[in-house]
Amino acid sequence: MPANPASTGATPLVSERLSDRLAVRLISQIKSGELNPGDRLPTEQQLALAHGVSRTVVREAVHQLKSRALVVARQGSGVFVAPTPENLPLAFDPAVLESVQSVVHVIEVRRVLEGEIAALAAERATRAQIAQLRRSLKAIDTAVAQGRDGVAEDLEFHRVIGESTGNPQFRLLLGFLEQYLREGMRITRGNEARRHDFMVSVQQEHRAMVEAIAARDPVAARRHATRHILRGEQRLVEGGVISGRRRKSTTPAAAPAVAAKKTLKGNS
Repeated sequence: MPANPASTGATPLVSERLSDRLAVRLISQIKSGELNPGDRLPTEQQLALAHGVSRTVVREAVHQLKSRALVVARQGSGVFVAPTPENLPLAFDPAVLESVQSVVHVIEVRRVLEGEIAALAAERATRAQIAQLRRSLKAIDTAVAQGRDGVAEDLEFHRVIGESTGNPQFRLLLGFLEQYLREGMRITRGNEARRHDFMVSVQQEHRAMVEAIAARDPVAARRHATRHILRGEQRLVEGGVISGRRRKSTTPAAAPAVAAKKTLKGNS
């Protein structure tokens, strides 16, 4: 258990989305000048004590800062605030973490990306990366069997797909999005855990993506990846998490170009 932060003067974080909230707090300290470029961040243990969280939460929060190039790690020295960049890094409004509706917006962004990333992975994945994808699937199943939500394992699965494109920019982009996708994934996986048929569908969709990538079939990989996100949203509708009316209004615009054409043709 983390120590009581009362003696440090820091306000304890609530028990919900600890790493996301700690990341926002640290980012605020950097932007306000409380932490300046070149300053060394407190150690994991110091941050954990100051904010009343575990070291795992601290690591996840610092990872978010690294993905946004706000801090840099120096081996043997610690983590330091990065120099102010000439160009501002991509950032979402922190309010995106505060409501289900905003989380759905991030899921829509993910839907646009996932299909093309999977298609490129099908063209470029190495045998080692395909083997890693299969291990990632087993890790998700193991997490669920042990009663965990499998969010970290699910994120790792999609991270490997991004790395399998051979394009490091996708790895950086997905690293940035993870801080927002994590909450969306918690919501979707929490909803799916309520029904066995939902969980079975998720497993089948993941496996279909891997098999398409392993078969070097970019068309099928794109289709299965996009369908996975669409069906995840539909499961949110069926679970009563989001409204069906809003779900319908976003489907055509977010689908890949080919699927969008088919949708428009079918509606004409």
